[in-house]
Order: sequence, then structure tokens, then C-alpha cells
Amino acid sequence: MKALRLTLAMLLLFCGAVLGQQILREISQVINIEVPVRVFKSGRFVDDLTIKDFEVLEDGVPQKIEAVYLIRKDTVTRGEDKQQKFRPQTARTFFLFFEVSEWDARLGESVDYFCGSVLLPRDRLIAVTPAKTYRLKEEGFAMKSREEIAAELKSLIRKDALIGDAEYRSALKDLADMAQILNSALGDESADAMSSQGMRGVQAGLLEQGIDVVATHYMSYLQRLESLREVNELRMMDFAQHLKEQEGQKYVFLFYQREYIPMIDPKVFAASSSSLQDVEGVDLNMLLADVANWYNQDMGTDVERVKRAFADASTAVHFLFITKPAPNIPGVYFQERSSDTFTPFAEMAKASGGFMSSSSNPNFLFRQAVEASENYYLLYYAPKDYSGDGKFKTIKVRIKGEGFKTIHRLGYFSN
Repeated sequence: MKALRLTLAMLLLFCGAVLGQQILREISQVINIEVPVRVFKSGRFVDDLTIKDFEVLEDGVPQKIEAVYLIRKDTVTRGEDKQQKFRPQTARTFFLFFEVSEWDARLGESVDYFCGSVLLPRDRLIAVTPAKTYRLKEEGFAMKSREEIAAELKSLIRKDALIGDAEYRSALKDLADMAQILNSALGDESADAMSSQGMRGVQAGLLEQGIDVVATHYMSYLQRLESLREVNELRMMDFAQHLKEQEGQKYVFLFYQREYIPMIDPKVFAASSSSLQDVEGVDLNMLLADVANWYNQDMGTDVERVKRAFADASTAVHFLFITKPAPNIPGVYFQERSSDTFTPFAEMAKASGGFMSSSSNPNFLFRQAVEASENYYLLYYAPKDYSGDGKFKTIKVRIKGEGFKTIHRLGYFSN
């Protein structure tokens, strides 16, 4: 929770020099909740609202708004705060995550746009690639031009996309080989043709040992790939806690490329299942069904827990899902495998008051997200009957009138 402790009054009485005893008479603590709010009407940001236009509910209970400020980029342009007790922290920290295994020139265009039109000399920037994390030094703008910073960042992202995900691509290639052998063994003519032309000796030897051996190897490669692409819930929670501890406004932009996994072709499996014979007590139909249904299992991410943690951190998470067509390898069936990551990231964006969209053009997505986030209101209210019970409190911000759309964080933990 981003909570501003405005007053902490402790009244101490001394009951005479003889007793030398301190008695705590009163503790008064006022908690104020800060909520960044973006308001749109007909797709445009509304910049002429006053404190009277806003309504705030916490767990469905109307709250009294203490102050409202209009922010553009990192500058307070207008404020209503009768008691003059708030000091909005508008310093910006940007986190750019590049979860990509293939370099796209339009990612470079995104970096050019960010360094040339978005990043200010007083902003902080942390870029995270599949291999490393980079931080722009405070004196970065004094040492290099925007063009030089952009060129260096693009070079790092491109290099890390190739090097950092080498193990992932290797696992994917091994999985594609195994899927091709399985599809060939199950009667896929295109897979059979490809296998007979280019199958390596090890792969041919596996097939000679039987479908059950190939399927077992396929499962081992699948598990290896999953360990590389797993969404680590604990790390996400740690990152949310780190963000919560940072001052000012935090923006996370996550570039994420759609994933495809080589699988047994469902049509080929269905056509061959009736003719499969058990091998030495191994139920081939059951084994191959387990392979085919691997991705129907629950991968275990507690989406509700994750999205509440990022809402509590008062961080705008922007999820930029980069679409792309499935690879075209004869004899290999590719199934999209992004749902286990798409859902938590999409919910995280929604709960934090961020932007989420998909396109094959990452530069288009990034510009949309930046334009949607640079202007906002900072709203402050003191919750009625604040208890500090550790429970999650939901926030709802409404605008009086018709046709308005508000975007803000879902709530906070009352700690």
C-alpha cells in the first residue's frame, strides 16, 4: 500500500519526578491513500476535472476525497488541496522488460521513441532482457546523447535476445525433433517424409526402440522447456514488494512474444489411436494422451494473489503482447502456449491500472501504452475507520456524469 502518514501524535505525561514514570495517553494516526487515476471519454484523456467530479468507494463505502492533482509527465499542473498537506511524488521510474526470443526491428523503433520522446533527464530507467538487467546511470544524459543511449540499449536487447534465450531455443528445437518423430510414427505422411530425409541417427534409434521411448523423451524435453519458461510466482511477489518500496510513480512495460510449442497433431493422434498396441505393459493410448493433454493441467500461478500484490504496489503495469504466426515446419504441429503467462500478466495490468493490448507491431503497442499513461490525476483520501487488519481493500473511482472511463489500481492491503 502506498500510504502517506500525515500525522503521528504521541502525547506523553510525566507523573511527577518522584515516580519518573511515562504514561502513553494517546496515539493518533491518519492514513491517506494515493490513487493514480486516468480518465477518458470517447478515447481521449479528460483534463478539466475538479475534486467535485470524483467519487471514491472503498469496499463499496463512499470516502471523502482530501485532494486531487493533475499530472502531466512528471509535473503537477493543477491541484486542489485545501489544507496544503500533500506533496505528490511525481518522479518516474521506468522498467522495460523484454521477454523476447527473436529480435524485431520494431522493438528498436520502440526504444528510439522512448529515448527520444518519453525519457526525461531526471527519470530512472531499468531495462531487463532474458540475460541481464541494465540501469541507466544518473549522469547518462550528461555523458551521451539520446541517440547514443538508444543505440546502446538496442544493441544490448538484440544481443541478449539471441544469447540469453539460447537454451530455450535449443530445448524448443529438441522438442520439435521429438514431435516430428512422434507424428511420423503415428502416420503423418508429411512428418514421415521429413523424418526419412533428415532424421539424425540418435532420433532414428529412438524410433526403432518404440513410440513409448520417443514419447518418454518428448515428455522430458517438455519438462525441460517448462522449467525455462515457468512464471515464478515468488519472484513476481518479490518484484511487487520491491516496487512498493520505491518512491514516486513506477511504470512497468512488459514486451512479451507469443509462444508456440511443438506437439502431437491432434488429428493424427485421433486417427491412429484405435490401432495403437500396448508395448510391454505400457498403455500407449494413455501415454500419448498424457502428452497431448499436458497443457490442460493447472500450472499453479495464484493469479489473484499476484494481481493484488501489484495493485498494492501502486505500479502501472503495461502488458504488450506481441503476436506472431506459428512456425512452419512440415511434419510438426505447433500449439500456442501463452495462456499460462498471458493470464497473470493481463490481470496484473488490469489490477494495477495499466494498459494491455496485443499486436504484431510492438512499437504501435508501446506508443499506445505511453500515451495512455503519461497524463493522470493523483487522488488522496483517508479511509473511514481504518483498521490495519491486513485485508485487501478494493477501490472504485467514479466520475459524475455519463460516458467516462476510469483506470486505476484495484486496491491495497490495509497493513
